[in-house]
Amino acid sequence: MLAGKRSFSVCSRTMASKTPVGFIGLGNMGNPMAKNLVKHGYPVIVYDVFPEACKEFQDLGAQVTESPADVAERADRIITMLPSSPHAKEVYTGGNGILKKVKKGSLLIDSSTIDPAVSKELAKAAEKTGAVFMDAPVSGGVGAARAGNLTFMVGGVEQEFNAAKELLTCMGSNVVYCGEVGTGQAAKICNNMLLAISMIGTAETMNLGIRLGLDPKLLAKILNMSSGRCWSSDTYNPVPGVMEGVPSANNYQGGFGTTLMAKDLGLAQISATSTKTPVPLGSQAHQIYRMMCAKGYALKDFSAVFQFLREEESL
Repeated sequence: MLAGKRSFSVCSRTMASKTPVGFIGLGNMGNPMAKNLVKHGYPVIVYDVFPEACKEFQDLGAQVTESPADVAERADRIITMLPSSPHAKEVYTGGNGILKKVKKGSLLIDSSTIDPAVSKELAKAAEKTGAVFMDAPVSGGVGAARAGNLTFMVGGVEQEFNAAKELLTCMGSNVVYCGEVGTGQAAKICNNMLLAISMIGTAETMNLGIRLGLDPKLLAKILNMSSGRCWSSDTYNPVPGVMEGVPSANNYQGGFGTTLMAKDLGLAQISATSTKTPVPLGSQAHQIYRMMCAKGYALKDFSAVFQFLREEESL
């Protein structure tokens, strides 16, 4: 728990203030998230390990920096959106990391999906510098990031939640406080384990129905008015030609990558092991997505499991 004085230093800011916000990690998710902060009038200070990712923001009037430490020197509210636990550790605690130059009382919000234990480790390191760290992973994918409709699952000191919410509501329609640091990550990996299982189930079901002679659009319509309905069937259907505006309609390009889903399922496995929780379907889903990565699907959207199952008759 952070000391009350340090906690107050964040909460006492004027909530409507448009002081600069740092944003680190301008990939598929970070790019539209940072743009929504710009749309809401926040001066944004950006950094990405790939300089070309920053050019678009420079054209929008954002300040571009040379390192995460430089961002921390110029902004006392920073959001990070990074691919994995090692990336998060490097950005926060590396040689040119945020914590090298972070100002006392700074609010650090990590929207990456990483191991809850790593979030707790980073929170402790931030506390030693007088900063406040919160985990706030997201659900909704690239489309929701562009539309500003993400769901944020927030873990951290409850007194800081409103300060975080001020920024997060610029990028999301749902901002939910989950509990202490790490609980946001816990909620996210539980959600993604269920998402992977339901996507595989939807892909299997659609494949079976098609082989039994059903028209895929008709089958999807029936599923979506029946008890088998789920997000993977009615919003993100994995069968090409069933829906427009989803990765399956674009050769599984864009969306949420198979590599990232395999990573999130790995995090779920680590947590299941540490808590002695049986997750047989989660384990099977992890193996399927790992096989997909090994067989050329790594960069495709995770809904490409339909295509994988069609080609892998041995499963």
